[in-house]
Amino acid sequence: MADSQHAEKHGFQTEVKQLLHLMIHSLYSNKEIFLRELISNASDAADKLRFKALQNNDLFEGDAELRVRLSVDKDARTITISDNGIGMTRDEVMSNLGTIAKSGTKEFFSQLSGDQAKDSQLIGQFGVGFYSAFIVADRVTVRTRAAGVAAAEGVEWQSEGDGEFTIAALNKPSRGTEITLHLREGEEEFLDSWKLRSIVTTYSDHLNIPVQMWQDETPERDGPDGEKIPAEPGQWETVNAGKALWLREKADISEDEYKEFYKSVAHDFDEPLLWSHNKVEGKHEYTSLLYIPKRAPWDLWNRDNQKGIKLYVQRVFIMDDAEQFMPTYLRFVRGLIDSNDLPLNVSREILQDNKVTRAMRSGNTKKVLQSLAKLARDDQEAYASFWDNFGNVLKEGPAEDQANIERICELLRFASTHEDSDKQRVSLDSYIERMKEGQDKIYYIVADSYEAAKNNPALEIFRKKGVEVLLLSDRIDEWLMSHLDEYQEKKFQSVTRGDLDLGSMEDEAEKQEHEQLEKDFEATVERFSKTLGEKVKKVRVTHRLTDSPACIVTDENDMSTQMAKLMEAAGQKVPETKYIFELNPDHPLVQRIANEQDDARFGEWAEVLLDQATLAERGSLKDPSSFVRRLNKLMLAM
Repeated sequence: MADSQHAEKHGFQTEVKQLLHLMIHSLYSNKEIFLRELISNASDAADKLRFKALQNNDLFEGDAELRVRLSVDKDARTITISDNGIGMTRDEVMSNLGTIAKSGTKEFFSQLSGDQAKDSQLIGQFGVGFYSAFIVADRVTVRTRAAGVAAAEGVEWQSEGDGEFTIAALNKPSRGTEITLHLREGEEEFLDSWKLRSIVTTYSDHLNIPVQMWQDETPERDGPDGEKIPAEPGQWETVNAGKALWLREKADISEDEYKEFYKSVAHDFDEPLLWSHNKVEGKHEYTSLLYIPKRAPWDLWNRDNQKGIKLYVQRVFIMDDAEQFMPTYLRFVRGLIDSNDLPLNVSREILQDNKVTRAMRSGNTKKVLQSLAKLARDDQEAYASFWDNFGNVLKEGPAEDQANIERICELLRFASTHEDSDKQRVSLDSYIERMKEGQDKIYYIVADSYEAAKNNPALEIFRKKGVEVLLLSDRIDEWLMSHLDEYQEKKFQSVTRGDLDLGSMEDEAEKQEHEQLEKDFEATVERFSKTLGEKVKKVRVTHRLTDSPACIVTDENDMSTQMAKLMEAAGQKVPETKYIFELNPDHPLVQRIANEQDDARFGEWAEVLLDQATLAERGSLKDPSSFVRRLNKLMLAM
């Protein structure tokens, strides 16, 4: 019994209060997931005990038959889920049931809109877990004792989900955890044993631990030879199949079974986008069942909190979130790996530098990339949805995984001048198919936004010649392109870096015309160079502009504008970049300035042209007030 006189009262963490409120009011259409979540947690507790008992068999306390039990008390209006797993200490109860120990919860809650349907989906991405009990219960009691400690060290936790909970000492002879749900009014359907059996077989049939329900006394019945078989007393009956789903033959597993297993292993009540079930034999033997979610989890951008892959060794659960089996850029992958080659006492430290681990990581990475490539070929709409959710994470791949860079490039999607939309739908393969005769490069531009990229003056010559340019505007894009050299033997070329090289797309007459213009404009270029001095790296004539008077470009060997911004945002000191200032000799404004006799006025115009070009490229100026003052002065003098 719990010592209620010495029960301590505590307040929930603020995020827990918010989550409880949302659970109760947003998940009204998915109530039955509470049972899946609680049974899944009980199964995890049994798995953890089995693993710890490998080194200390005394933790079984003479009871090695692990199970989860489900019972109903109609008179008391309660459902009880109990297990004889690892159990919890008082500190673990405080940590696990009073707080949400995850970084980024504040950002998660800031996304919630108050729309129940939308918030329901967000909660699914966040993970529901233990707190799902409050969907159907107005009071929850947890009684638990950690394996290997004295009976008197049991703990009772209780809450009505109203912002507070109590915790008290409990004398609990048996190890494990018992959760009792006191049902709300209107939730009587969950007191029906057949309803609960149906939920168990739907959501938890795959668990490799028995889920048992009490079977009442059976009536007397006729035997095969007409003799009477006496009634049997009540007993615990296993209601789930109890065989690990991933060990069954693929042909024997239905789509619904795969989907329900995903919901259990990922704690997501949405269906997966796709999955890959693989049995590898030969030098290394293991089974993997890998899932791609439909929607990005709320903490996708937390690279330090990678989740997803559960590790089993010879069907024994070893650890959650074994990040060694999947590269960081595929951190959205969920599922498990069951190995025959790793030792049962394997640790995270051993996994870090292990040939078997590296081989499994390589094999699973290729399986995921192949599955995504197949999805892209077979269902473009579904792949577009995947890209919208996970594309920016996949862009981390080329920097991390040079071995699979071709496979990753095949999966990349971009906006481009070919499409009048900011949607990233253009593949590199489709770009190459549309390349002009004589074109030997994949042209791209990186800018702060889609609009800034689309309207950059550097695109003018490409539009004139009908050459497609990829438009990149995500923060990670400059980092991505710095790790891409070529694809399908086509070099990548930024349209705002280095000299303009259109290859054989320029005929001999055009080249001669350009050479003549450069010769005729030498004196003007020299005058601009002398006037602007150290503010620019170089002044030269450009042929990349058709409508704009001037632009700035980065030297091939200098840091690009977007890379500098990326490093500055990360708090790193960035050396000042001096740009190459390019003039369009055919533009009327440049021709008018070239004829300006007043050196002071010429200098003002040169500064204005440079500021305009800088604004178009960088999106900002170091000293915008000087630009405005100088422009106003010139306009008044007109």
